[in-house]
Amino acid sequence: MPLFVTTPVEKMTGPYPRRWWALLVLCLSLLIVVMANTSLIVAAPGMTRDLGLSSSDLQWVIDGYTVPYAALMLVLGSIGDKYSRRGALVLGLLIFAGGSVMGGLVDETGLVITARAIMGVGAAVVMPATLSLLVAIFPRAERAKAITAWSATSGLAIAAGPLAAGWLLEDHAWGSTFLMNVPIAVLGVIGALVLVPPSKAAGMGRIDYVGGLLSIVSIGSLVYATIEGPHFGWGAGPIAAAVAADVGLLAFVAWELRHSNPMLNVRKFKERPFSGSMLAVLFFFFGTFGSIYYSTQFLQFVLGYNALDTGIRLLPLAAAVFAGAAVTGKLAPKLGVKLVVGTGMVIGTAGVLLLTRIESGSAYTDFLAPLLMLGFAIGLSLSPATDTIMGSFPESELGVGGGANDTALELGASLGIAILGSLLATSYKDKLTDLVGGHLPAAALDIAKDSVGGGLAVAGQVAKTPGGGPQQAQTLVAAVHESFAHAIAQTSLIGAVIMAAGTLIVIAVLPGRKAAGKYRRNEPAAEADRDEEYADSVQ
Repeated sequence: MPLFVTTPVEKMTGPYPRRWWALLVLCLSLLIVVMANTSLIVAAPGMTRDLGLSSSDLQWVIDGYTVPYAALMLVLGSIGDKYSRRGALVLGLLIFAGGSVMGGLVDETGLVITARAIMGVGAAVVMPATLSLLVAIFPRAERAKAITAWSATSGLAIAAGPLAAGWLLEDHAWGSTFLMNVPIAVLGVIGALVLVPPSKAAGMGRIDYVGGLLSIVSIGSLVYATIEGPHFGWGAGPIAAAVAADVGLLAFVAWELRHSNPMLNVRKFKERPFSGSMLAVLFFFFGTFGSIYYSTQFLQFVLGYNALDTGIRLLPLAAAVFAGAAVTGKLAPKLGVKLVVGTGMVIGTAGVLLLTRIESGSAYTDFLAPLLMLGFAIGLSLSPATDTIMGSFPESELGVGGGANDTALELGASLGIAILGSLLATSYKDKLTDLVGGHLPAAALDIAKDSVGGGLAVAGQVAKTPGGGPQQAQTLVAAVHESFAHAIAQTSLIGAVIMAAGTLIVIAVLPGRKAAGKYRRNEPAAEADRDEEYADSVQ
């Protein structure tokens, strides 16, 4: 057997024998691109201190990754379909590793943001490639199990990122959280060449680059406006981006409707299983990532856990993801997508709603039930929704299908962090002003209102000033804690309402099990032949 796999999936007469090893490579690749977002949550305090980051700087260190990641997935997935899905995976991992090396070695804010953007480009190549290769490699009889493992990996990364970063930060600087990606990416490249077979779409035709450009403009502008406007004010930049997003979306839809070979067949949104599943992924990650974003801040800034302790306390979420994934593998085929996804969204909404009980005296145990519910909901809902989305695309558009699914996921997460994070900041500022507005100098109050970390830093300075002292500092700390807890409760209420509305919409759009049958497509002949041979081999 040759060291590298050279036979394309499309030329295999039966299922690829080492497909489960290939799945391990795909999940490992997915793990690091999702971890790149979640690991930064616990590295942010150290980066802020060492680089002197403002709240705007920190926001763009985080979202410098998000904008290209969300905007490029659809286009890069299509390019992978056309030329080489495995080649796209390898190239994406190399770009991601290069950005990680840069991020770990530089010490200027602008260069760190640039490094994060390079990593985002690499992630936008990797993520749709993992899904398209998975669907191409696995016969339909095993595909749901493989997608369940892929989905569980996404949930695992939410907890694994902070845990791995926290462990490194015990003895190393924040740059180590970038560099930890490099050996994993190199291992992924080697694994892809040795275990993942080549694959590309047959007879795909020319790529719709105009549609691709319009999708980049609309999605990128939307993410930028959502990040910049709520946090830093609706000035000329965010307003222009919002207008560009609207115009770009209308132009994209009009172009795709007229194009003979569109980047994304927008008529597909008339198919209720597809549109309902896309909405489910978007709404679900809106609430989940937003909630985890501010919950980890409470664990660090209010309860005083360090980075490693915070990562350890997110492990129950990962365990719950696997529990949900195990359950959905048995329930989804029997109960149907609508019931399973709807149930998961109800559980996730209830988990966010529980966070409305958070107050300044809350302990970690008050976060445990919401984390378990969110994790279980991810495991229960994401796999059948993703399977439905990917099943809506023919073999020649698997990269586009992966890009569509991943765009909904990343867009939901970005909107959740941006919108809920903005609401959190506003609520925190208002409450803190009510509590201590008349007791601090204007400059100190502005710093304290900027973030919970800023409030605690001001308290530290108050303790050292002659006119202050430990008692006054402790009073300010208590006010910061109360304000942040109040903000979490208020933001969680709004987040739960949005998720509840999304749940009702998804349940209304997704068809029942019987009605979903009319949307099923005939499988391509080559895929049907591989599945038939697989069925014969296991009898």
